[in-house]
Amino acid sequence: MTLRQLLNHTSGVYDYVRTLPMPPGREFVKNRWRTWTADELVRRAVANPPSVEPPGAGYSYSNTGYLLLGQIVEKATGQSYADEIGQRIIGPLRLGGTSVPGTSPRIPHPRPRAYLPVEPGGTARPTDYTEMNPSLFGAAGEMISTTRDLNRFVAALLDGRLIPAHLLDEMKKPGVAGATYGLGLDWYDTTCGIRVYGNDGDALAYQAWSYSTADGRRQATVGLTSNRPADPADAVHALLDDAFCDR
Repeated sequence: MTLRQLLNHTSGVYDYVRTLPMPPGREFVKNRWRTWTADELVRRAVANPPSVEPPGAGYSYSNTGYLLLGQIVEKATGQSYADEIGQRIIGPLRLGGTSVPGTSPRIPHPRPRAYLPVEPGGTARPTDYTEMNPSLFGAAGEMISTTRDLNRFVAALLDGRLIPAHLLDEMKKPGVAGATYGLGLDWYDTTCGIRVYGNDGDALAYQAWSYSTADGRRQATVGLTSNRPADPADAVHALLDDAFCDR
């Protein structure tokens, strides 16, 4: 597999998240404060058959790809991927509300609280799960940020402050024909014909979407802490339509 395939999720490497105990099971609660290493999470993934065979033959989202990319950054630079993000992105863009916490369970104030259905006593009930050991996600999603910082980051990505134009063009190339996902970059065509670029992400009960027009003149960032069984994507897309189509 190639770096491009890791970035556009066509590598086929199995998603380690599928191997983890999840709520509302008791085993999930036991792991709340556990420190995970990228190596052990990758081992859990590669113990399973590829989700795409051969690499590049199709799209299958994999958090394991980001763990591997984090390890590659560390091998190539001699620094942790967190240090590289700090020096190349957080510092230059002055993202004061953004951090890479490592194993720290603390989230700065102000913050929304997150709840998950867990079974500490045998019956599932909403439990405050705001704090946990984020090493479970590592380079795949441990970052903490704010709506303001997300807007600033996406704008800087699209206007050339972070990478040159030819690399941004590469990010906009879909991994498979007809897809709307390139190299870590997603796009959405609103109902009024405006294309917006960005991405979404989640970490258990936290979910976020951040999109911008190509010229950066209009942006929308949405954060949710719900753990509803239904996919909120349709509701978020409706909100994006409202935000970008002057409704």
